[in-house]
Amino acid sequence: MRLAEPFYQLPVLFDIERLQAEVATLPAEAWGSHPDKLSGNSAARLISAGGAETDSVHGQMLATPWLAAMPYARQVLAGFGVVWSRSRLMRLAPGARVPEHADINYHWHTRVRLHIPIQTRPQVRFHCDGQSVHMAAGEAWIFDNWRRHHVVNGSDADRIHLVADTTGTAAFWRFACDRPPPRAQWRVMPWNPDAAPRLLTESDQRFTVMPAAEVQLLIDDLRAELTTAVETSDARLRMSRFDLLLESFVQDWRQLCALHGVGGRARSDFVRLAEAVRQAAAPLAAGLVMRTNNAGALLVLEKRVLQHLVVADEARA
Repeated sequence: MRLAEPFYQLPVLFDIERLQAEVATLPAEAWGSHPDKLSGNSAARLISAGGAETDSVHGQMLATPWLAAMPYARQVLAGFGVVWSRSRLMRLAPGARVPEHADINYHWHTRVRLHIPIQTRPQVRFHCDGQSVHMAAGEAWIFDNWRRHHVVNGSDADRIHLVADTTGTAAFWRFACDRPPPRAQWRVMPWNPDAAPRLLTESDQRFTVMPAAEVQLLIDDLRAELTTAVETSDARLRMSRFDLLLESFVQDWRQLCALHGVGGRARSDFVRLAEAVRQAAAPLAAGLVMRTNNAGALLVLEKRVLQHLVVADEARA
């Protein structure tokens, strides 16, 4: 999700000793490797599809047994009053890093990632679009993950953050992005052993076929970011043709939705159109990038739109 600034610190603080104690009780088997197998990166799943050991972003999101064993962490998440998607503890080993990248997948178009540091040192630095911060233990932060970002653990200890994804309510966004009061007036969320808060988690929101309005939203956003890596007359011509292809695709997709609906009827017609756009875009996309993060236009089209237009048959079963 694009934000006006690279970083926002939320005006709320947590009982860090309680969070650290809960993390310390997790067994070794709670921790798995990073989905992309990044060296020194590991995670413990807290909210996942079906509450299972999966990193999927689709399906009914439920608390895992690991979160069930962390009542204060559950209180922390429930206290924001938002609906949570995939959420984890993310661990970064001493000297390890998260390589520079931008989050371009469909999941991130409408979601932001909340970070609550639990175990960290001042030598841990989070970099985003040329800015760098240390997120201190017990604080809460969000950042613009459409911009390029990376993390470096320059300390001699593990860094562990509670990392949770949400679209956020209106109240959440006001709380996160309005000018914060003095730190002495920040909300403090204490551990309450008698609390049993309701945790709100995402359901599987996918249609078998992506509705035309959502396709329009995604494509308009991509077109607004489209630019050339190197300005030449040939690149400008290809960008113009690529842009026209995207506009035409939205028009044709809307017609198919009008004819067949989005419940899965004539599924093959939608698949053929998506594949035709994929084939037509490939020769036009060389040297076309996103203005903010320099991500390749074809990769963004694929990861943010084309891969998510029609739910696979096996996923519907």
